[in-house]
Amino acid sequence: MRHGKFMLTAVALAAAATSSAAWAQATQEQLQQALIQAQQAAAQAQAAAQAAQAALAQVQAAQAAAQARPSGQLTPNAGGPGTGLTYASGANSVTLYGLLDITATHVDHANATGDARTSYHPTPWFSGSRWGMTGSHSLGDSGLKAIFRLESEFVTNTGEEDTAGVLFGRDAWAGFEGDGLGKLTFGRQNALGRDFAANYLDPYGNAKTTTNEGGGTNTNNFKQMIFYAGSATGTRYDRGVVWKKDFHNGLVAGVGYQFGGVAGAFNTGSTKTLALGYNAGAVNVAGFVNTANVAGLRHNSSSIGGNYTAGIFRVNAGLFHYTAQQGAGGALPERKDNAWTLSANIAPAGKMDYQLGYQVMSATNAGITGAGATANVLNAFANTSGVAAVITGKRKTFYVSTFYHLDRQTELYAVADRLTMTGGWRQGSANGFLNQTEFGVGLRFRF
Repeated sequence: MRHGKFMLTAVALAAAATSSAAWAQATQEQLQQALIQAQQAAAQAQAAAQAAQAALAQVQAAQAAAQARPSGQLTPNAGGPGTGLTYASGANSVTLYGLLDITATHVDHANATGDARTSYHPTPWFSGSRWGMTGSHSLGDSGLKAIFRLESEFVTNTGEEDTAGVLFGRDAWAGFEGDGLGKLTFGRQNALGRDFAANYLDPYGNAKTTTNEGGGTNTNNFKQMIFYAGSATGTRYDRGVVWKKDFHNGLVAGVGYQFGGVAGAFNTGSTKTLALGYNAGAVNVAGFVNTANVAGLRHNSSSIGGNYTAGIFRVNAGLFHYTAQQGAGGALPERKDNAWTLSANIAPAGKMDYQLGYQVMSATNAGITGAGATANVLNAFANTSGVAAVITGKRKTFYVSTFYHLDRQTELYAVADRLTMTGGWRQGSANGFLNQTEFGVGLRFRF
C-alpha cells in the first residue's frame, strides 16, 4: 500500500516537473520571438529615421538651389517707407522710387507793373518732382558692385518734363561701388561741389557728408547759392566722371571731372573739382575747389562750411568765392563774388520742425543781360562770352519755413522769403524791382 502511494506521488511529481519544463521552454521561445520582433521594429525605425534625414537633406538642397536661382521677389526697400520698391533677383536688385512736390504761392512784383501772382509755383518749391530707378549687381565675394541710376524730373502742376526733350535730366549714370574702391560713376550726375556743400548750403540737407548725391535746388529766391557749386553745364555734370569715398574714420573725399566734348579743344567745356568732408559727430565740415572752362573762359569757385548740432538745434554756415573771365576773349573785367550763408534747423519731438536762414551774395563786375524790367545778373558758371555790361551789387535773402510730417512719406509745409537787391544787382524774376516777397504752402510725398 505504501509502495503504491509512493509510486503515485512520484508519477505526479514527474508530471509536474515535465509540465513546468514545457512551460519554461514555451515562455523562453515567446521571449525570444518578442526580442526578434523588437529588433525588427528597431531596424525599421532606424531605416525610417535615415529616410527622413535623407528627405530633409533633399529639402535643404532644394532651398539652397532656390536661393541660388533668381528669386524674383518684390519687396519694400529696406530703408523703409518713402525709399522705393525693390525687385531682388539673385545678385541683382532694382529700386523704383519717386518724389512729388507741389506748391501754391503768392508772389509780388510778378510783372513789370508790380502786380502779384497767386497760383501754383512754376516749379516745386523745395524738391524737383521726380521718378527714378537705381540698382546694383554683385560682382562676387569681393564686395564690389556694379551700380546705376536713371532719374527723370517733371513739373507737378503741368505734368511736362522739367527740361523739354530730356528724359533723364537729373541722373543718367553707371559705375562701381565697394568698400575698397569707394564709388566711381560715369555719366550725367550732380556737380561734385553740390554733394559736399549739402551740409551747410541751407538747413534742408544732411548734417554729414556722404557719398550720395544732394545739395540744394534752384527753384526760388533763396535757392540760388547752389550755382557757386556748379559746372560748365550748370548744376550737373554732362559727360562726368566722379569718385567719392567714405574712409569710415570721419573723412570723405571726392574728385570730379567733366569732359568738354569739343573736337580740337579738349579743355573747352570741362570742369575739375576736388572736395573733402570731415564728420566729427556734433561738428561736421566740408569744402571744395572747382574750375571750369565755359566757352573758352575760365571760371573758378571755392567754398568751405559746416554745421553744429546741439539737441534739437542745428546751425549751418558757409562761405563761397567765385571768379570768372567775361566778354569776348575775356576782354571785360574779371567778375569776383564773395557770398555767405547762415541757417538753422529746429527739430523738437513731434511732427513739426522749423527752419530759417539768411544769405548774402556780393558781386564785383558781374555780367548782366537785358535792361530795365528784363535786367538779370548771370548765375555763376553761366556763359559769359557774350557779356557786354557789368555791375557791382549785392543780393540778400531772408527765409523761413515749417514742416508738418504726417508720416515718413508725406509732409505739408509753409514757407516765406524776402529778396532785396542793392547797387546794380538785378534779378529777372523781380521784373526790375529791387525786392520781392514770396509766400507758399505745399505738399511733398515720397514713394
